[in-house]
Formats: sequence, structure tokens, C-alpha cells
Amino acid sequence: MTPELAQVWLERWDSQQERYVADREARFAAIGEVVAQAVPDSPLVLDLGCGPGSLSVRLARRLPSAEVVGVDVDPLLLALCRAGYPEISRLVDADLRAPGWTAALGLDRKVDAVVSTTALHYLPKEQLGALYAELGGLLRPGGVLVNADNVLEEQPAVATLATALRRTMTAGGEDWSAWWRAVEAEPALADLVAERGRRLGAHGGDHHLPLRTHRELLREAGFSEAGPVWQMGDDVILVAVR
Repeated sequence: MTPELAQVWLERWDSQQERYVADREARFAAIGEVVAQAVPDSPLVLDLGCGPGSLSVRLARRLPSAEVVGVDVDPLLLALCRAGYPEISRLVDADLRAPGWTAALGLDRKVDAVVSTTALHYLPKEQLGALYAELGGLLRPGGVLVNADNVLEEQPAVATLATALRRTMTAGGEDWSAWWRAVEAEPALADLVAERGRRLGAHGGDHHLPLRTHRELLREAGFSEAGPVWQMGDDVILVAVR
């Protein structure tokens, strides 16, 4: 894949994602600032479920001395990231749901920060708890997990208002389904589309959990503190300290 082709699809990706994340660039900037405040010079940062590298590349530009390692299982999105964002230190093809996935990282030191954006909600509670436990073993003492995602609001009236707020503050244009239909019709991406279909199959669904459940799972995984540092409607940046 050429860098020029990758940039076309990465720009369309960013545009369609604006439909779903209010103040998306402000959210990225907040994640970058939290990481910058929490890590030492030349940190090691993992981006889980990095997709096409939207967060990874912004962190690499915000922290040029960092080693940013993106992790995902989607071959098409990883190929777009690899061709379009050479600033990212390394990309790892690994499934966060698979036992022993951390071995694929090839790390020789503890991690300073783990980040993720709009990705971990694909994991049901049991798998998310197992992932948090694995991350507890990867992070150095004092290291941080920064997870930006939608959380389940358990009060129904508040949940309705929070969802409505987010929807009114997001952009229109091409949506997720239209982007994927367009990708599937791109001849230059046919092999990657086919590999993605063989590997991933049908979408597994969403598992948005309440904030209290995230905190419980993180405490069980050995994190000392966990709480939100940014919120827009039901979209939250949750920070946990190892």
C-alpha cells in the first residue's frame, strides 16, 4: 500500500469518526496531556486496539522521545497505519482476547503508559477484567492506564440526556458503515479486506460497562487509583494508576 492511498483512507476515517466522538481532537489532546504529565523522558507507551493509529500518531507527535507501540488484530487498519504514519515506533498484530497475547509485544522493560480509545468496549466484563490484570503486570509502579470510551450510565433519564448531548455535538457526513462499504469496494485493498473477513468474521457487539465496574475490575487487577479526568456526555477518559 502506498502512503498516498493510506492517507486518503485515513482522512476519511478521521472524518467519519467525528460522527461518534464529540470534541474528538480535544479528547486526543487530553489523553496526550495526561500521558505527558505521568511518564518520564523517553517513555514506552502501548496503544491497545490502535486501529489505523489515530491516537498513536498524535501521541508520537506530542511525545517525540516516546516509543509508541500500537496493538491491534485488524490487518487492514494496521496496514493503513503502517503506510500512513511512519512516526509510530512499532505495530504489533495481536488479539487482546487471546491468552498470552502480551508475548507478541517483545518487550524488554516495563511499560510507562497504556492508552486506548473507543476500543475496549468490545470486550465483555470477564475479558476486560483479564486484560486489566495483564496490564497490571506490564506497567511499572506508578504507570498509568488511560482509557477513553463510552461508559454505561445506570440512571436511565441521565443516560438518555448524556447520549442525546453527545449526538447533538458530533458531525454529520460519512458514517462507520459507509466507510467500510467504500473500503470493501476499493480494488487496491481487496486482499486486506479478504484477510480481515477470514480473521475477524462478524462484529462481536458492544459491552459498555458502568464506571463503578471499571473501578472494581481495576482494583482487583492491582491498580491503586482509578477515576475519570475528562467527560463529554457518556464519553469518559478513565485514568488508573498502577
